[in-house]
Amino acid sequence: MNPDLRAKLESNLSSYKDITAKLSTPEIYSDRTKMKSLNQELTKLEGSVKLYQKYLEVEKSISETKELLIDDDKEMIDIAQDELKKYEIELREVETKIIEATVEKDPNDTRDVYMEIRAGTGGEEAAIFAGDLFKMYSRFSERNKWDIEVINSNISDHGGFKEIIYKVVGKNVYSQLKFESGTHRVQRVPDTETQGRVHTSAATVAVLPEAEEVDLKINESDLRIDVFRAGGPGGQSVNTTDSAVRITHIPSGISVSQQDEKSQHKNKAKGMKILRARLYEFERSRIESERSKDRKSKIGSGDRSERIRTYNFPQGRVTDHRINLTLHKLDEFLEGEVFDEMIEALTLQAQEESLNILN
Repeated sequence: MNPDLRAKLESNLSSYKDITAKLSTPEIYSDRTKMKSLNQELTKLEGSVKLYQKYLEVEKSISETKELLIDDDKEMIDIAQDELKKYEIELREVETKIIEATVEKDPNDTRDVYMEIRAGTGGEEAAIFAGDLFKMYSRFSERNKWDIEVINSNISDHGGFKEIIYKVVGKNVYSQLKFESGTHRVQRVPDTETQGRVHTSAATVAVLPEAEEVDLKINESDLRIDVFRAGGPGGQSVNTTDSAVRITHIPSGISVSQQDEKSQHKNKAKGMKILRARLYEFERSRIESERSKDRKSKIGSGDRSERIRTYNFPQGRVTDHRINLTLHKLDEFLEGEVFDEMIEALTLQAQEESLNILN
């Protein structure tokens, strides 16, 4: 267990015992205000204290079981080894529960998200990779029974995406996808490469929690709305009316273009939802940045300029650079089958960083 976490839990246990002792004295019944305050403190501490007491019990069982391993009786040693494995699994499970109970919950975890994937350096190969990322997230969404709605897309010549914006709707979507924001790098031999050389390309991903009107007020006077004729691939016209919309939030300079719908009204409505999500994320990131000035996060800021992961096809591996985790299961990862392993590791790291115990 993290030493700082243990120190905090020991402090909580000590406080819990002190409060329990105070509540057992006759004098406390003459001061109902004080008694109410102490009971509230006790309730607040009770969850983590009970879990820590369970942790200490299992830890003691492990220590006692290890002593049996020096026994001369082979049968006894085999039994002890089996028991030790069970206790070690139980210890990890209890520690996970302690961390979950201790960290502050992200209020956005239950929200739906808007995801934006854009081809970066690497030309057509980067666009193909952006398409691969969209397929990966789509498969993972399907496994979680989430729904996907494409908002806007710009298809490349070889079937990838120069850009795709879509919404993911389901249970706890943001909690599972929030660590995907950043630059994703791919290393592989493109289909167009005749000499078998490995190329490096990149795509950026942004994950924006959906924002409601109650979360963020946007003044109409702060918006500039331009309308234009929608265009298809290669510049061809797909609409004879000015149905496409560009909405610019003047104070921040953030803008959104939307042209997938034939109706200008529908394009504006979709564009406003994306703009609201971007502005909400902009403000959320600003506040988070101020909070974390004094600590260095391994997970990172979620900035799209930050390289977070490499997909190496020749070696069949995917590496997350924030937590130095490498999975030699690239094909399964892209199918969304072992994606959970990466998310669980990132979530655990984020929880450990969020523990407010470094005082």
